[in-house]
Amino acid sequence: MAKPLFIAGTDTDIGKTLIAAGLLKAFALQGVTTCALKPVAAGCSGDPGQLRNSDALLLQKTASVQLPYSQVNPVALAEPCSPHIAANLEGRRLQVARLEGFCRGVLMQSAKVCVIEGAGGWRVPLSERELISDLAKALNTPVVLVVGMRLGCLNHALLTAEAILRDSLPLVGWVANCVDANMPHLEENIETLKRSIAAPCLGVVPHLEVGVLEEDAVLKVANALQLPALAL
Repeated sequence: MAKPLFIAGTDTDIGKTLIAAGLLKAFALQGVTTCALKPVAAGCSGDPGQLRNSDALLLQKTASVQLPYSQVNPVALAEPCSPHIAANLEGRRLQVARLEGFCRGVLMQSAKVCVIEGAGGWRVPLSERELISDLAKALNTPVVLVVGMRLGCLNHALLTAEAILRDSLPLVGWVANCVDANMPHLEENIETLKRSIAAPCLGVVPHLEVGVLEEDAVLKVANALQLPALAL
């Protein structure tokens, strides 16, 4: 049975998928078998009934245990917005219990680690009553926090780390992803987070310019990560 590892973010568009894929690659380079999940993806394209999400496709391709798309991304929503809104637009209602069932089915795979990518930030709504963090709580999974290094990230990172710990989940590490190539005082911000977050920094991922091949980007991330600090 695979050990789950939930990838959370301080916000949307801060590189959760790239870091998740980098973790998958880093595990593979160490001979650790992996599978991957993106339980809910909003912003999918394709024909009705055949919607696909680029983030989920990258996870599917990078994991060492190849699973059907329907298992990697069991809930694919068309509109690129908060999952609860995207689901409402399609007349659907997301339920943590059902998503947990999908995840536990994948966790039965023979892989050693299952990387599960969340949606948006830690408190993104799935419905009027449930949040994406409720799924992580239901799975009782360790969490890796991806911090998008840009102005405002200190507040976002510290509040998110606090919320994860308040939910009684182990925060096993965090990753500084340099999404802003020109962030002022980058090193000082990273050092502040190292002192303030009660979990090890698993790596600092340099800014990746637009146009870098997907495979090259994933490998660069993998090389920037330090898995020995990751206690599973």
